[in-house]
Amino acid sequence: MRALLCGKGYMHSKMILPAVLLLTAACAEIPSTPGESFQAPLQGTAQASAQRAAQPLDSAPESEPQIAAPVGPAALPRVASAAPRKAAPHAPSAAHPADTPVDPVTASAADNGPPKNVWTRIRGGFAMAPLDNDLVHEWENWYANRPDYVARMIDRSSRFLYHIVEEVEKRKMPMEVALLPMIESAYNPVAYSRSHASGIWQFIPSTGKDFGLRQNWWYDGRRDIIAATDAALDYLQKLYGLFGDWQLALASYNWGEGAVARAMERNRAKGLPTDYESLTMPAETRGYIPKLVAVKNIISNPARYGLQIADVPNEPYFETVTLKQHIDLKVAAKFADMQLDEFKFLNPGHNKPVIKAGEAERIVLPRHKVLTFLSNFEKHDKPLVSWQAVTFKAGEKAEKVAALHGMTLAELKQLNGLASQRKLVVGQPLLVPLKAGAETPQFPDLPVNPVPLTRAIQAAKLNAHTRRLQPGHGGKIVVQKAAQRGAVRTAKGKRAPAQPLRAERGKQVKVKISAPKPASGRKAPVAGTKQKVASR
Repeated sequence: MRALLCGKGYMHSKMILPAVLLLTAACAEIPSTPGESFQAPLQGTAQASAQRAAQPLDSAPESEPQIAAPVGPAALPRVASAAPRKAAPHAPSAAHPADTPVDPVTASAADNGPPKNVWTRIRGGFAMAPLDNDLVHEWENWYANRPDYVARMIDRSSRFLYHIVEEVEKRKMPMEVALLPMIESAYNPVAYSRSHASGIWQFIPSTGKDFGLRQNWWYDGRRDIIAATDAALDYLQKLYGLFGDWQLALASYNWGEGAVARAMERNRAKGLPTDYESLTMPAETRGYIPKLVAVKNIISNPARYGLQIADVPNEPYFETVTLKQHIDLKVAAKFADMQLDEFKFLNPGHNKPVIKAGEAERIVLPRHKVLTFLSNFEKHDKPLVSWQAVTFKAGEKAEKVAALHGMTLAELKQLNGLASQRKLVVGQPLLVPLKAGAETPQFPDLPVNPVPLTRAIQAAKLNAHTRRLQPGHGGKIVVQKAAQRGAVRTAKGKRAPAQPLRAERGKQVKVKISAPKPASGRKAPVAGTKQKVASR
């Protein structure tokens, strides 16, 4: 085993592999497939998820790669595992006063050591102030009438919950926070909103960068479960520090801390209370916490709503291994004896079919697959990658570039997510097959691709008919030539210039986008596709 770890370019500690063997032997059988059934009701244990492997994800982005985010405390050829910890006792709270009847399951777990079910830990850690209003009841009914949706959401969360519960508990945060991805993304690691929020915690690009989530051509930390969870909890702790109230902190997570602070200031000026229920806010934010409370109530007592919640073992589902070489996703999945979709589900941060070493050294694997991966990696004596990146140069013809790499132009565009783009742009990076005999594949550091124009216009149409650019905020709207055919015009009806349109200090620029008005009447928002009013 020492040769395995030293000969292939990754690190390991002599002390860790024996621990991995013991943990693997002790590990309960946990489903490793990322599927979900749109038909099967909630029942049984988490093992039922294996029967749902072939189904698509809810709210999966059409233009984002179909992959999901990593989750779990461990490190590769340096393998790290998270041993179950005894849950810390929780003091009585407003939500669970001392005279509240005790859940016999929770009481039994307290008497007999750590609970076997992670839901027991979650229920015992609820600490937010209670909320009971019509919006809560509406959301309770919404979920209760969609048992298949709830089943898929619970199935996806089963891979990630232990890790998130551990992190929430370490920070002494209320366990309602562990349920937040259920209302943000339905625990879909590739959920992508029209406001370009991504991942289970739905970070927009700018806020993701503010909290250390790297985003480039190869990798998007917003979809990396481990990285995004750390960032989201950092952000929530910051918000709680600003307001000293979890309802206001969560409202800020949705609406933005500046917006909540201004709403509170308006109420103070009028002599009104400044608690969450007293503030004037957008409809989405008004329903945000009731939606979370509805999910909390369902998790607390699913039978009351005619639902059954699959058990989630109170133990780590995954481990991570650290690799210092580029490797194809297919090759890595094969080493772990996993279906490619399953591997992508656990490793959604990678934008391309190859993992670039140095971008995210961690590869997330089910605990019982780690030794299989290491063994197959040691035996492998062929190239680990079959792709490389090239840059489209001035004077090149797209068809010839595709043909040079044994592809049609349509295949080249499809591979690079450019099917809707009419022409390739000079300087645009392209992923192409690695030529046979090539000594060193090219994996340059590349920035994230700009949002395609068609998606930018779509987002603007959906969010509003008129968007205003406020002066003095450094904002700009990039108007490309391809969009000038009547799509974007200035306030006076003239065609917008090709160069970026900036707000001059002391003035306001209005950009109108021609689009039919959306149909009246609003359905209950579905996670991952809802309107975003916050700067998250």
